[in-house]
Amino acid sequence: MQRITLPGRPITRRRLFGQAGFAALAATATPAWAETMVDLPLPGGPDSRPITTAFPQKGALILQRTRPPLLETPFEVFDTGVFTPNDRFFVRWHWAVIPTEVNVETFRLRVRGHVNQTLSLSIPEILTNLPRVEMAAVNQCSGNSRGFFQPRVAGGEWANGAMGNARWAGVRLKDVLDQAGVKAGAVAVRFDGMDEPLLPDAPDFMKSLDIDHARDGEVMIAYAMNGEQLPLLNGFPLRLIVPGWYSTYWVKMLNDIEVLDGPDENYWMKTAYTIPDTPHASIKPGETGVKMVPINRMVPRSFITNIKSGDTVPVGATTRVRGIALGGDAGVGRVGFSGDGGKTWQDAELGKDEGTYSFRQWQAEFAPPSKGNYALMVRCTNSKGVAQPDQPNWNPAGFMRNVIETTSVIAA
Repeated sequence: MQRITLPGRPITRRRLFGQAGFAALAATATPAWAETMVDLPLPGGPDSRPITTAFPQKGALILQRTRPPLLETPFEVFDTGVFTPNDRFFVRWHWAVIPTEVNVETFRLRVRGHVNQTLSLSIPEILTNLPRVEMAAVNQCSGNSRGFFQPRVAGGEWANGAMGNARWAGVRLKDVLDQAGVKAGAVAVRFDGMDEPLLPDAPDFMKSLDIDHARDGEVMIAYAMNGEQLPLLNGFPLRLIVPGWYSTYWVKMLNDIEVLDGPDENYWMKTAYTIPDTPHASIKPGETGVKMVPINRMVPRSFITNIKSGDTVPVGATTRVRGIALGGDAGVGRVGFSGDGGKTWQDAELGKDEGTYSFRQWQAEFAPPSKGNYALMVRCTNSKGVAQPDQPNWNPAGFMRNVIETTSVIAA
């Protein structure tokens, strides 16, 4: 077992599980290792999914798919704190061929393309030769909450748990690029990881950022999350962190950086992960002829975490309602709470500010005056003044779901 010293922690060789074990998981129609089932509250009725603890370094997660792994964070986890525990952090891979182990002694991060010198950086070189930085940031799948789209759309039928917040530690991408020396005329930086498609003609999963974005000093290469080395399923040993942008850009098991002197025309930028170039990325079902652009910045969202729809609250008494909010590509400006279906609003009390791109906890008081049904609503407005919309957006890919969330409760 190889070990490399990370400040405060050792980095070790990571092993997932053998290909035979992976294949067995994928082939099992009703997995014996799914200990319990959970009903996701999706439109049209509950959609049952197994809860599994079968994946290494992972606790109980909702199984959306075995291969490639799609694992969703149970929503009650978000009520336990502003940072999502590593073992409960959601997982989403695009291709099924994922390395089952990574040897940190032989691993290298390549930096090449339109640069003055090609680099081949070892983990010790990254840890010792570049300044360490930390940032709290939400990682959210582009299709988070896709299961709530109406009409329904194809893809992973996530509820609201394809997201997580962590304190990431690593190095600035800018510092790595500066070490290589970016040549004049560079327009983009492309990122590739160690996962591979099953078929040789399938497109390698690669994402890119405009050169100015890549060098803004915020984009980073992480080797740790929440004070621990990255779990293998969350990208060990290195992961790109693009704060304020959707997770599709957060390339896992990052091992190749290419500086481009022309636009990136690869499938995963030109065709996949595109959204309508419209307000809220929204169109009408069946609408055609709409300009499409690559998905990019996240939008504000907020949720109630300690009460779920169908719960009973005491009439005539004060119930403390709490939850989390994110500002998307900006900080949380304010959070509004309504106990009467949006007729009246009050400002919620905000918790500690952990940084622009972090979850922020909030709380408010609700005292129903009489028995009956109540609609609790929560709305985040970010520091740029962008607020969650009253009506949900829709697009055929099920991306960027956003609306003022409603939790229905009974006062008795």
